[in-house]
Order: sequence, then C-alpha cells, then structure tokens
Amino acid sequence: MTHHTKFNPNYISICNPASSLSLIFTSLFLSWKRVRGSRRGDFCKEMGENGVVASKLCYPAAAMEVVAAELGHTAGSKLYDDDGRLKRTGTMWTASAHIITAVIGSGVLSLGWAIAQLGWVAGPAVMLLFSFVTYYTSALLADCYRSGDESTGKRNYTYMDAVNANLSGIKVQVCGFLQYANIVGVAIGYTIAASISMLAIKRANCFHVEGHGDPCNISSTPYMIIFGVAEIFFSQIPDFDQISWLSILAAVMSFTYSTIGLGLGVVQVVANGGVKGSLTGISIGVVTPMDKVWRSLQAFGDIAFAYSYSLILIEIQDTIRAPPPSESRVMRRATVVSVAVTTLFYMLCGCTGYAAFGDAAPGNLLTGFGFYEPFWLLDVANAAIVVHLVGAYQVYCQPLFAFVEKWAQQRWPKSWYITKDIDVPLSLSGGGGGGGGRCYKLNLFRLTWRSAFVVATTVVSMLLPFFNDVVGFLGAVGFWPLTVYFPVEMYIVQKRIPRWSTRWVCLQLLSLACLAITVASAAGSIAGILSDLKVYKPFATTY
Repeated sequence: MTHHTKFNPNYISICNPASSLSLIFTSLFLSWKRVRGSRRGDFCKEMGENGVVASKLCYPAAAMEVVAAELGHTAGSKLYDDDGRLKRTGTMWTASAHIITAVIGSGVLSLGWAIAQLGWVAGPAVMLLFSFVTYYTSALLADCYRSGDESTGKRNYTYMDAVNANLSGIKVQVCGFLQYANIVGVAIGYTIAASISMLAIKRANCFHVEGHGDPCNISSTPYMIIFGVAEIFFSQIPDFDQISWLSILAAVMSFTYSTIGLGLGVVQVVANGGVKGSLTGISIGVVTPMDKVWRSLQAFGDIAFAYSYSLILIEIQDTIRAPPPSESRVMRRATVVSVAVTTLFYMLCGCTGYAAFGDAAPGNLLTGFGFYEPFWLLDVANAAIVVHLVGAYQVYCQPLFAFVEKWAQQRWPKSWYITKDIDVPLSLSGGGGGGGGRCYKLNLFRLTWRSAFVVATTVVSMLLPFFNDVVGFLGAVGFWPLTVYFPVEMYIVQKRIPRWSTRWVCLQLLSLACLAITVASAAGSIAGILSDLKVYKPFATTY
C-alpha cells in the first residue's frame, strides 16, 4: 500500500458522525487483530527504544485499506501529492496574486516621496535596479524549493526549511531570527498604514465639510484597534492554501487604489500646467545638506520595502500544483509577471506623484493630503488600501503562525490544548447519508496564540506611528539578508558553484553591493525615527 493511516484520537468530528463512528469501530477491530500476530502482507510497526524491539504491532492489510478508504487514501488516489499532503492546486496566476498582494502594499504610496528625494534621474533608476535584483534573487530562491532534482527532490515547505537544507550552523538561526523579526515588523507597519488610511477617510470628510483650513486632527489609536480586531478574526484561517480568495481580493484592491492615485496624480499635473520636480531631487535650502543625505538614504529603504516579498516566496511556491512543469519554473514565470506588473505600477504612481507635487510630495500619496477632492474618491481609495492590508497582513504572517504551531506540536505532542481540532459546524443543514454540513476546524492553541500576536503588534503600532520611517527601516533591514544573501548562498550550495569561479564572484559582488545599500538605508531611517521621537507622545499622536 502507498498510504498507511491510523485513527487519530486528537481529532473529533461532529460534522459527519457516520464517518467518525465507522473509524472508531475500525480502530477497535484493528486493536483486536493485533494479538493475532503478524501475517504476510500486514502493516507492522516495531515499538521500542535504543534499538531494542519491545513489541511489534501488526495491522492487517485489509483492515488498513478500510481505514484508508474512509479517509480517501486509496492506492493510486489522485487526492495527494508525492509527499502525502493534500494535492496542491496553485497555478502561476494564484502565485502571482499572492506575490502582488504581498508586494503592491502601502509602500507604493510612499514612492512619490522617495523619488522626490532622489530626483528624476536617480529615482526611476533605483526603482529599476531593485526590481531587477528582486527578480533575479527570487529566481535563485525558487530553485531551492526542492533539494536535488527540481521535479522529484525533497520539498522544502518554508524559507527556513530551504535554509536548513542548504546551509548549516549559525546561519540557520540567524535566518530564522531575521525572517520572523521582519514578519513582525511588517505586521506593525501594515497596522500603522491601515490605521492612517482609515483615519484619512475621516479627515477627508472633515475637510470637505469644515474646509481645508481646519486641521481636523484625529488620533489613529481607535483605528489601529479596529484593524487589530479584524486581523484577529482573519488570522484564524488555518494556512496559505485557504487564503487564495483573500489574496485575489487584496490584489484587486491594490490595483484599485494604485489606479486612483495614478489618476489623481495625472489630473494634478494637468492642473499645474506642467511637470514639477528636478533632476537631482529636493533642493538644498528646502532641507539642510545633512537632511538631504538622510532622506535620500531613507528613500532607498522605502523602495526596497516596496519590493520585499522573498521571505514568503517558498511558502507561496508550496501552494503550486505538482510537476510537470516543475514548481520552480512556474514560480519563475509568476515572479516575472508580478515583478513586471508591480514595477509598472510603481513607476507610474511614484513618478506621477513627484510630477504632481515636486519637492512637496507627501510621504503617503493618498493620506498625506496632497489631494482633497473629490473626497468620495479618496474614501474609496483608502478603503481599498485597508482591505488590501487586511489580506497582506495574513499573507505575510502565515509563515510565522505555522512555525510557532509546528514547534508547539513537536514540543508537546500529547497536549490536548495544542494538537486537538474540534469541528464547529458552519451550517445546521445535515443532508442524507450521514453527511454533515461545512465545518470549521477550531484549534484552541491557534486561537489564543494568533490572537495574542495580533494584540501585541497592534499595541506596538500605537507606540510607533511613524509610517515613512518605519517602512524605510523595515525595507532596509530585511532587504539584504532575506532577499539577497540567503538566496545567493543557498543557490551556490544547491548548484555546487565552485568557489572563485566567475559566477561565484559575480554573485558575491551582488551580495556585497546590496549589503552597502542596506546599511546606508537603515542609517537614514534610524535618523528619521530619532527625529520623530523628539516630538512624539505615546498614544496621543494625531494627524
């Protein structure tokens, strides 16, 4: 037999009682047959420790087929992939939707400000540079999904699994810390961005009623709480395979608000009677020479953050259906599509924002109130941002959720609280034949851990409501190690590239250049955060 299945005492179904009872009786039958001894063709398992066999449990092959049939694990079943997991159904388009959801985030709205710091020459050039680096290193990382053969090799389910399979020692621990710390940071950044967009809806309506002279100062704290409550609800979606619909909805929302921002920028350029801005960016005199340096470096971080998604690439690739073609080929095509689409939108939105406002380009195109009217269109755009960030938050946090839950199950495998799933009926309709309605698998540990995570990130967001500086710092810190260094090192090991060969030297030079950009960008963002802290009051900041 291909699949051997045993009754799981940690799982209780109240949605299909007939199936559950049959499994119980089958399990009792197997227990009775154990004492009959092993027969040829039976499935046997030796029990013992330190190489000493204490007992041998033998399950009759025929009885095992009964259990397998109950669960759908029949020989030749097409419901499962080569690793025994449920068959993956993802395609290039669903993978592209996941990537676009993760990439075209709130970062797109800060690109007008970023280009304003760099100017018409360096701004678009840096954006193209980051898009190329992101595509190239993502293609390297996609080749590391399977160890060995790209179609039949052992799967690596997460970014950490890929690092562990190709690298060793302290590198694995450093990667794990950076990946999950970056995910926490992204969750905080998205909470800040979502609250500012919700607040912007309120302020746009206030400006429309009270006039543009009214400051309409409003605290962002209540809106962070609202976003946190929504994320607690959506965080109970168990895994990536079940959030494709949320990713597609979020991707549509990202195109919605990006298009609105682009359209408003074009209208503003026409109203101005020409294009604003200069070749070198914001002028000395408008800012001090030192501020010009720091803001330029921070702009690098903002652009890096706008392209950051490598830390969840392996998890996205694990949703793609089995070969042919290989998952790595499908993922490379998805990367080409998504990076090309996002770069086009970034160029249009960033350049249009700078053309419309010049040196005065706001840090967030739709919430910095470069635009006041039409207020209802701003409301639609900001609502789309919020919906998108709800989905993006989940796409980014799923790897961390899965890591903690997997670790807890390995640490306490017999804990009822951690391992037991309880089916909660989603409808009261029963249906004939012992079938039941749709069910949600409730896990108490998942409920409490994920809710606690969302609460923690929401509280930290209330303490650090600095959108641009936080975005720049996150982009800088995560860019080199997760987007460049680890993919390059894993690819070198995977493809056995000889040390000091031409290709090895080129890859190392790419890594070193990106390290220099990361250090400089982080310094610029830290300087911005320190400047913000001088006038900041916890839980009392208004916009």
